[in-house]
Amino acid sequence: MNELEIHMGCYHISPTEKGWELRKEGATRPSKTASEKAVLLESIESFMQNRAGTVKVHGEDGSVEQELRYPPARRYYDSSGD
Repeated sequence: MNELEIHMGCYHISPTEKGWELRKEGATRPSKTASEKAVLLESIESFMQNRAGTVKVHGEDGSVEQELRYPPARRYYDSSGD
């Protein structure tokens, strides 16, 4: 099992009484917290650097606004030279 497989999972950025949190599904404590959603979104790339999975970004009402996948999908490049 490699390093990425160990950290696969689904994370959620959700509102709380004190601001916003990033929490892995099933976890009892958040992985990160911030007073503003934008702060968590700015730090998500570095947090997910050695992880594979999804991050579901929720709105103030709790609905899912966006789903981010890590590592990001790579584009297919034709190397045949055509």
